[in-house]
Amino acid sequence: QIQVAESGGGVVQVGGSLTLACTASGPGVGRLAMAWYRQSPGKGRDYLAAISWNGERPHYADSVMGRFTISRDNAKNTAYLQMTNLQPADTAVYVCKGIEPEVWGQGTLVTVSL
Repeated sequence: QIQVAESGGGVVQVGGSLTLACTASGPGVGRLAMAWYRQSPGKGRDYLAAISWNGERPHYADSVMGRFTISRDNAKNTAYLQMTNLQPADTAVYVCKGIEPEVWGQGTLVTVSL
């Protein structure tokens, strides 16, 4: 059974940077495509970025393109989301998803303070 778990959330000042990690465990994780989403307070879950198992096809939502970077380290079974120039609107619970099979993490909270 594949599982994913996020880490790296916390409080950051406006304009700051933060890198989140999503670590997968279980059979077949070396070929698991992964994606990042976020849930803002009072809003639905929004797609942010995705990456293929070999890292050759990163994809971004228009809303974060140029500020967020997705990458992965297969030796660590981990996908990263590097976030820069963070704004209060980026405050959300950030959630990792494995793709095929689809599996969701618990989420990690990012709070961007004024």
